[in-house]
Amino acid sequence: MFIKKISLLATLFVVVAPGILKAQEKGARLYTHADSLRGSINKERAWWDVQRYDIVVKPDYKEKTTSGESVITYKVLSANKTGRMQIDLQKPLNIDTVLLNGVTPLSFTREGNAWYVDVPGQQKINSEHTLRIVFSGTPQEGVRPPWIGGWTFAQDSLKRPWMTITCQGLGASVWYPCKDHQSDEPDKGASLTMIVPDTLVAVANGKLISVNGAGAGLKAYKWSVVSPINNYNIIPYIGKYVHFDDSYAGEKGKLNLDFWVLDYNLNKAKAYMPGEVKRMLKAFEYWFGPYAFYADGYKLVDAPHTGMEHQSAIAYGNWYKPGYRMKDGSGTGWGMRWDFIIVHESGHEWFGNNITSNDLADMWIHESFTNYSETLYVDYHFGEAAGNAYNVGIRRGINNDAPIIPAYGVNAQGSGDMYPKGGNMLQTIRHSMGNDELFRSILRGLNKEFYHKTVDAKQIIDYVSAKAGYNYSPVFDQYLRNVTIPELELTFNKDSSEVSYKWKNCSRDFNLPLILKKGDRKLKIIPGYTVKRLKIKPDDIELLNKEAIMNMYYISVR
Repeated sequence: MFIKKISLLATLFVVVAPGILKAQEKGARLYTHADSLRGSINKERAWWDVQRYDIVVKPDYKEKTTSGESVITYKVLSANKTGRMQIDLQKPLNIDTVLLNGVTPLSFTREGNAWYVDVPGQQKINSEHTLRIVFSGTPQEGVRPPWIGGWTFAQDSLKRPWMTITCQGLGASVWYPCKDHQSDEPDKGASLTMIVPDTLVAVANGKLISVNGAGAGLKAYKWSVVSPINNYNIIPYIGKYVHFDDSYAGEKGKLNLDFWVLDYNLNKAKAYMPGEVKRMLKAFEYWFGPYAFYADGYKLVDAPHTGMEHQSAIAYGNWYKPGYRMKDGSGTGWGMRWDFIIVHESGHEWFGNNITSNDLADMWIHESFTNYSETLYVDYHFGEAAGNAYNVGIRRGINNDAPIIPAYGVNAQGSGDMYPKGGNMLQTIRHSMGNDELFRSILRGLNKEFYHKTVDAKQIIDYVSAKAGYNYSPVFDQYLRNVTIPELELTFNKDSSEVSYKWKNCSRDFNLPLILKKGDRKLKIIPGYTVKRLKIKPDDIELLNKEAIMNMYYISVR
């Protein structure tokens, strides 16, 4: 998701032990027990693993209520030491009944948004079971979707019902019962059945399995994905949709492209969407490797908000025009040469949906790489100089207000700098390697090594370092955990035959190499926290130009 420059931390409060609370510095954020229940793998979550979700939802547009069921197929990993399992469903929705394996009613209690289901006896390790959870109520509505999400009960421009959900960060438990933690994706996919008035059409992730009557004036649309999927990516779209399709000859063969748009958008969608999507796929399969969900296809769906990265069913609300609703976040003009939502939200199919962070604190894995996908798109289609210019341009969105990585285990998101600062961090690392083929092989390797997996930051950083043959951990730490911008101090002797250089305003172990280049000429230096000296030639002076260095690297130069 593309998040405007607002404080993501402002609405997230979370839980720690009393000793930790006492140790926090004055002004540091305190965490609540409720967010610990949401953000940690506790005893009630650790013993079982989600294998599949089969969800049914029936929204009432006029009353703004919903009812339905969530069938969770789970695998037993270890002994259930507490006799309970934690299910998440946010207020004001309610769980009505819970059935084990379709027949045995189970008792349950509620603690805020966490529900504890009593599971009798000890289930055999590696055995699989189902939990059928019936729910109903008045769900939370999106105040400012997609940034402050929930259900959207909207109208299209002809005043007809238009419904969907946004819940990244907020959590899928805002609309259906689930194990609401990013680390546990359903290994065997998911299905979503939407029961809606027969005057409307319902669209979701993956492929359409069936359309059946569901009572007087109602139809049930069932969609299914076979790939693992993030909880927050399983999304219904309900409105006056029509469909057209296309295909793309990709690295894994034929990729189905589907477009579900409001009926009055059909002609302009046919003229606009396929070309933009194919240009995106050409660039991203080059940089990142094959699209990760050939089995589920690629889909764009008209949405009543700007857009979201819902796996294989990307929400689109960018007015069928270039830029981000006719604006260029870089201020360079390059952002007006392509559709921001199609490029950015599709970039998440590789980073966020294919590779998913275990903890919300590592959301930078989703957003930094996807922000950087914009630079790589510009680079691929318009050249390296254009990519550099775009990347430098988006720095104006960096606040350096808080670390990008916050506390773990408490469902906390870091600074919105994870977008432009994270993208500039990756461009900085790319230039420091001075080998685009190596860098590209690392991006492609990440998507192959961690294909359909959830990861921690350390795994990503260790992989980059191993493949690059250089320890980039201090570089990642500086940009992700600190708010200061590293400063390169250059000092020339009187006749400019020698330059002294060192890092300032950064951690003492910051070890970013700098490859300075112009045309075929290159100069490599590895500054440290103590002064180093280098004999230089007259031609090298141009390579040590302040503006040229800052155009390649997100640092300051003095």
